[in-house]
Amino acid sequence: MENIPSDPMMLLSFLNMKLRDFYSNLDELCNALDLDKEEIVKKMAEAGFEYNESQNKFW
Repeated sequence: MENIPSDPMMLLSFLNMKLRDFYSNLDELCNALDLDKEEIVKKMAEAGFEYNESQNKFW
């Protein structure tokens, strides 16, 4: 996860922008960017955010 922001707020913005503009779901984003989905979900949960599948965003 070295090519993505390490700061949770920057990561939130980065992920939601990518999900909104380029990817229809988190699995697609993780596959395209070679990211570990579980690691992303865990990191975001530690910052107080969860992925909402129906909205296709973290909040």
